[in-house]
Amino acid sequence: MRDLVFAAINAALVKGARYADARIVDSREQKVSVSDGRVEAIESGESFGIGVRVIADGSWGFASSAAVTTEAAEQLGRQAVAIARASALVAGAPVNLADVGTFDTRWDGPCEVDPFAVSLEEKIALLLEADKAMHAEDAVKLTKSHMGFFRAHKCFGSSEGSYIEQTYTESGGGITAVAVAGGEVLTRSYPNSHGGNWLQGGYEVIRGFDLAGHAPRVAEEAAALLSAAPCPPGVTDLIIDGSQLGLQVHESIGHPTELDRVLGDEAAFAGTSFLGVRDLGQLRYGSEHVTVTADATVAGSIGSFGFDDEGVPAQRDHLITGGTLTGFLTSRESARAISRTSNGCMRADGWNRIPLIRMTTVSLEPGEWSLDDLIADTDDGLYVETNSSWSIDDKRLNFQFACEIGWEIKDGKRTRMVKNPNYTGITPKFWNSCDAVCSRDHWKVWGLPNCGKGEPMQVAHVAHGASPARFRGIQVGVGR
Repeated sequence: MRDLVFAAINAALVKGARYADARIVDSREQKVSVSDGRVEAIESGESFGIGVRVIADGSWGFASSAAVTTEAAEQLGRQAVAIARASALVAGAPVNLADVGTFDTRWDGPCEVDPFAVSLEEKIALLLEADKAMHAEDAVKLTKSHMGFFRAHKCFGSSEGSYIEQTYTESGGGITAVAVAGGEVLTRSYPNSHGGNWLQGGYEVIRGFDLAGHAPRVAEEAAALLSAAPCPPGVTDLIIDGSQLGLQVHESIGHPTELDRVLGDEAAFAGTSFLGVRDLGQLRYGSEHVTVTADATVAGSIGSFGFDDEGVPAQRDHLITGGTLTGFLTSRESARAISRTSNGCMRADGWNRIPLIRMTTVSLEPGEWSLDDLIADTDDGLYVETNSSWSIDDKRLNFQFACEIGWEIKDGKRTRMVKNPNYTGITPKFWNSCDAVCSRDHWKVWGLPNCGKGEPMQVAHVAHGASPARFRGIQVGVGR
């Protein structure tokens, strides 16, 4: 692979590129799902190809192919240069990159049990067991259990001398119970909604979820929601569980701190950002309890790796420190534009896509509270779990989130269950209302394997660490 990577790079340099890199990506995936006692789908796929990125005449050029041969690699190098020169005909600032070290190394993610070596029979049996346990509740009319696996082997090289190989495996899954009665349809999920939870690792990840063990509780809560009271509207103190808070971080901190959005270089699919470069070190993004990091070194996270797709080492960086905006998610090009070095956030959705700035493991750092103490300290409020829907404007300011389940808090005790809880806010005002975050004991990483960005759209695997936190004076029960 090394020879193929440098064949592409050298061909580009001969044609006049002043920088070139190449990535060979070999990936494999599998998905298995069961619904209402029947196998719903078994999907598998493989992908193998090479992509070449160059700078020539001050502009980017990119070319890719599923033909991974020396001849094809050299042709791609030449083609990428031709594309860069065509792009240079349109006026624009010349591309310059922040410095990065040179590396010749290999990185492997964790994997104890190869998920692709586990039989389909074993996987289906596990899902059917969880599915059957959910149907023990008469009110549950629809169930789904699913798991999925992804593995990638990447070979990256650059004209600056780096050659890096990486291999990682991701596993994820979950269960969903849908209760139906009186024209209402209410859902509970575990370990998370929208695809469950995903971690780096092998089949041991799925076994660790204990889907069948959690199935009875999930079904019971789905059924109980049918007779639960609607979320009462009003302004109240809100405690948000870690999984929902991970999505809140994703939408209202992760996306707006992507520096390509801030600089106006990206607006497709999910919009721009309310932030500006001038806000660095100035904007009070949140209260003093809000510290947010971008950390690609978190063990077991699908937002972790050894190096990004520009050959920048994985690292831990602060986006928000004690409430103040102190960083952005960057590439080598965007970091140079603000006189910084890249914090390693460039990743591509496969060999046939050019890298974009993507989130790594963007996390709300833990505080000091236990969840029981936080609830006991709340006189009147609402505790919510597990996202069901969300909406946020294209500058990442105004948002509304809904959750699967909630409980009222009265005089420091969690009391009656409520259905369809939701809340709304404006990003800086919301994060400035945070007055307590639970401790490391409650902190957990939540993987999101379906973050969309770019045009043509690319899907990134990102993650967010969070523990429950409290927000004062939040509007809930919107539209109820």
